[in-house]
Amino acid sequence: MGGKLKITDTTLRDGHQSLWATRMQLEDMLPILEQIDAMGYHSLEVWGGATFDVCLRFLGEDPWERLRVIRQKVKNTQLQMLLRGQSLVGYSHYPDDVVERFVVKAAENGIDIFRIFDALNDIRNLEKAMQVAKETGKHVQASVVYTISPVHTLEHYVDTALKLEDRAADSICIKDMAGLLSPYRAFELISALKARLSIPVQLHTHYTGGMAIATYIKAAEAGVDIVDTAAGPLAFGSSQPPVETLVRVMQESERDTGLNLHELFQISDYFEEVRIKRGYERGTTRISDMRVFEHQVPGGMISNFADQLKEQQASHRMPEVLEEITKVREELGYPPLVTPTSQIVGTQATVNVLTGKRYGMVPGEVRKYVQGFYGKVPGEINPEIRKKILGKSKSIECRPADLIEPRLEQCREEIGELARTEEDLLSYTLFPMVAKKFFEDRTAQESQGPKE
Repeated sequence: MGGKLKITDTTLRDGHQSLWATRMQLEDMLPILEQIDAMGYHSLEVWGGATFDVCLRFLGEDPWERLRVIRQKVKNTQLQMLLRGQSLVGYSHYPDDVVERFVVKAAENGIDIFRIFDALNDIRNLEKAMQVAKETGKHVQASVVYTISPVHTLEHYVDTALKLEDRAADSICIKDMAGLLSPYRAFELISALKARLSIPVQLHTHYTGGMAIATYIKAAEAGVDIVDTAAGPLAFGSSQPPVETLVRVMQESERDTGLNLHELFQISDYFEEVRIKRGYERGTTRISDMRVFEHQVPGGMISNFADQLKEQQASHRMPEVLEEITKVREELGYPPLVTPTSQIVGTQATVNVLTGKRYGMVPGEVRKYVQGFYGKVPGEINPEIRKKILGKSKSIECRPADLIEPRLEQCREEIGELARTEEDLLSYTLFPMVAKKFFEDRTAQESQGPKE
């Protein structure tokens, strides 16, 4: 069975990214960090994903400083981040020089475990980040993105995981971003992985349609080593399942987590106060959320498109968009719907519905995807759609990042003295306009002196 079931807490990253639009501030985290650190979690996911962008863009926080402060407070538990392979914490591929320095600086600033994934499960897009993280001496957790399609078979997942193990991954994560992994499928998948791999297997899922606890139970029976949960106030809905429920369920099994329920509830009481203070809703599972079983669209993605449709005064057309997403995904070779492919497929589907002409207008990112600039597509792109989008333009076959020129030194010249550290330089390289404004605001605030 595998002994004690270990748990990664996602409250400080995916929990609030899923439910609070990534708006938890560092000041909300500080009072509870030491208590969380004492819980006995396997790791805390505290960085990566959308947190980097949102800190700079909306919260007026330096994401690097956030990581350093958390590291100072959390002395006993490993800190973990989510890294989008060659896209790092952004939405398009970056050159190798940027990937190398970002991973090195993330390790220096406090990250112990790098969970690295690629939206297309194209291993070429993981290799550079994995290599550099390994060179820093940190734990490399390579991810296999889970979805359902004719090409995403059990053999596909096992084969991908074995290739990642061959590339020196320290552990494998099955990343189920839409909550699609059913309990019995989880048992089958985890059993197959544990039979073939010699490294630990972790499972990440979302509560979206309500299967998550049952999925974790069956995964635990199959021998999964670690699972992801969040504190109750930041669980349920499109977030992870609640740690309290899972801990209670496992108490009467051979996989008892050993975590203290009373102390977990104390932490949840704190986050409930934060939730109420900030005015956020609890995570809930609605019938519309359960339809993820049909359209496979993650909850956070639905929220984004709901906002876009509202701006276009077309909220009533959401059912059409969801139906069109399913068609577009099939036509584009069944990409898993996770950043950035979720945006690529969803944007094209929305354009198709609102214009009334399928592929009459094709956004640049969709064209780049079809050409291969995001990597190798899992299935086959519909030949007619490919011809309609590309015309006579040719696809690329190489690793996409091989075509990207080094960028760091050019960015260093552009930003000049506004970037005070290498971390600042990296922030600017990833998000030039956003980071520049952040630096200018920082300078302006400093010139005004401390507030009375």
